[in-house]
Amino acid sequence: MLLLASASPRRRALLETAGIRFKVIPPRAEESSSSSFTIRELTTCNATRKALEVARRFPEAVVLGADTLVALDGRVIGKPADLAEAKRILQRLSGQTHEVCTAVFLCSLAQRRQHSFHVTSQVQFRSLGAQEIAAYLAKIDPLDKAGAYAAQGHGSEIMEEIRGSYTNVVGLPMDETLTALRDFGIGPA
Repeated sequence: MLLLASASPRRRALLETAGIRFKVIPPRAEESSSSSFTIRELTTCNATRKALEVARRFPEAVVLGADTLVALDGRVIGKPADLAEAKRILQRLSGQTHEVCTAVFLCSLAQRRQHSFHVTSQVQFRSLGAQEIAAYLAKIDPLDKAGAYAAQGHGSEIMEEIRGSYTNVVGLPMDETLTALRDFGIGPA
């Protein structure tokens, strides 16, 4: 049995689209946002904490934890606290290329197995004016999204180009995730 240690509707949709059977168990672990970590270290730490917290409650299951963050010029950008911060984040990203990193941690306590990896994509934003940012924020809920935006849906209105994995930018790099799941005996239904 696969358990997704995430409440993210985007990760759920990606796994469902791939035909993977799973149950969602939101983790109780707090996400770290320490500025002393690199984006790879921070996403790996958070993905691991989420997966292990759920695995301790369900030791017989295979558990998948993931964390996605955005970084501009080496500075990690998490989820905005409010709409004003979301606006400031999009202003910072306007016309810039930033990186999106997702770390994935898979484990099974019963099998005494674990596997982790991370995937990084580059995202080039269009140059956005105040009206374009306001119009975009009126269409989405930026508060549950690292970087205050989503690649899917209206993402093409603000993004110029994605170099690397599109599904990574959405929240779960599916090519690598499906390969790792197969190693745990999990594939499409």
